[in-house]
Amino acid sequence: MLIKSEIRIIGWDDGPFESHRTEGSGAAENQGFSSVRKKGKVVLVGVIFRGGNFFDGILKTEVDIDGFDSTEKIADAILKSKYGDLRIIMLDGITFGGYNVVDIKELCEKTGMPVIVVNRKKPDLEKFKAGMKNLPDYEKRLKAVKSAGEFYYAHLQSGKRLCFQKCGIEAKDAEEIIRISSKHAAMPEPLRVAHLIASGFVLGESVGRA
Repeated sequence: MLIKSEIRIIGWDDGPFESHRTEGSGAAENQGFSSVRKKGKVVLVGVIFRGGNFFDGILKTEVDIDGFDSTEKIADAILKSKYGDLRIIMLDGITFGGYNVVDIKELCEKTGMPVIVVNRKKPDLEKFKAGMKNLPDYEKRLKAVKSAGEFYYAHLQSGKRLCFQKCGIEAKDAEEIIRISSKHAAMPEPLRVAHLIASGFVLGESVGRA
């Protein structure tokens, strides 16, 4: 894959939402997830960058908390947008709004674009699977989790490393894109800025880190 320094990436992250812990949800809670949440929707923001330097635009959609519509909603937003020259979809993890799992193979097929999933560290899949076991469509969610495939590591110029999964792209090319887009922090700019904007939409000001 020919990778330009200004390759156009859209990075997606969700905004915060209210949740509460219930008895028996401790394993999931340790991973930052809760087994039972308020019903409703969560804001999902897509930020478009050229490489890691130039901010080009925003897409916005909403997904159901603990639902199963994130793959469709992300694909829909991209395909209906005016930005026709996007090259890479980047996700901050494979779930949004709690356990709303993105099937990255399906997302890749729907959009015709490679997908890169970035995490600061490798998720504990056993705790994650235990946390979503009581939700509807568990087998479909589990299939989407498994279809995300193998974990790899991208080594940044700062010396830090990020865990990632990918679809529709070679691991070495995905690592290079992560490196190109991680110019100013230990997280790709499209994801870092998507997190700031999504939290700002919900809370009135940006908080935390991607």
